Formats: sequence, structure tokens, C-alpha cells
Amino acid sequence: MPFLDSQAFHWVVLPLLIFLARVCDVSISTVRIILLSKGSRFLAPVLGFFEILIWLLAVRQIFLNLANPLCFIAYAGGYAIGTYVGILIEERLAIGFEVIRVITKKDAIELIAHLQAKNYGVTSMRARGSTGDVHVIFTIVKRSDALKVLKIIERFNPKAFYTIEDIRSVQEGIFPRKRFIKQ
Repeated sequence: MPFLDSQAFHWVVLPLLIFLARVCDVSISTVRIILLSKGSRFLAPVLGFFEILIWLLAVRQIFLNLANPLCFIAYAGGYAIGTYVGILIEERLAIGFEVIRVITKKDAIELIAHLQAKNYGVTSMRARGSTGDVHVIFTIVKRSDALKVLKIIERFNPKAFYTIEDIRSVQEGIFPRKRFIKQ
């Protein structure tokens, strides 16, 4: 095929294909590693299969075109962009759970009531902080719900101190049910 032997293919299309292959395989790798850290035993190996298959195809092209420095640049650039794209994909998927810990000097009764009304499980206690009495609130939420909960906290107490931590697994608990709209 004349196009596959052309200078345009060798210097433009081939490096672009290598770049895109690396973006794909590194994105898959990033998501796979994050899934492994969250305990996903079944999806991670499947992603690993496709990750390595794409990687092998890209590396084969590199070795077949060692005289083309653009292939090396495309390979490295694809790795960098693939890492970034993988993080964006994982953020969109929002897999897993997080614990949100709120510490507030302000009375938290309204905040707790609102979270419970939205079907979030809440554990709270009064405590003593370094500057006086505080209210400590814990809630475990799906990562996809974390921003909603933070907006609720901001609405009821914009000066509350809070921390968020990833949780590997959860058993039992109270979580809002997804509502499906019938059409």
C-alpha cells in the first residue's frame, strides 16, 4: 500500500497512532491501579489485558521504526497525557466511598437533620477541641455524592472544618437510594 510506505505516514500518522495508543493504555493502567487500590478483583485484570495488548502494539511500532525520533516523542507524550486522562476518567467514575469528618464549633443539629433527611447516615458526638467545645460529625458517602454533601455542609456551616478520606470497603450503612424517573 503506497500510503503506508509514504513519508507522511512515517513522520506524521505513525507517531500520532503511537501517541494515541499510549494515551489509551496508560489511561487504562491508571484506572486499573486505582480500582486495585479500592479492592476491585474482577475488572482490574480485564483492564490489564487490554492495557498490555495496546502497549505491545505501540512498542512493536517503536522497534520497527527506531530511526524515527518522533515515535519516541509520541510514546513519551502519550504516557504523560494518558496519566492525566486516566485520572480524569477515574474522577468521573467516582468509584468507592469516602468518610467525611466535620468538626464545628457551631451547633450542628440542623446540619445533622438535613443530612439525615437526605438519607445520609450520620454519627455525631460532642467533643473538646484545642479551642473549646466542638461537634464532630461522621458520614460515609459514595464518592459520587461527596460534592453534594460538601455543599450541604457549606450551606449550614461555611466555617466548618472537614476532612475527607477514601475508604477501601464498607459494610452495612445508610445511603441514599438512586431515584429513577419513569417516563
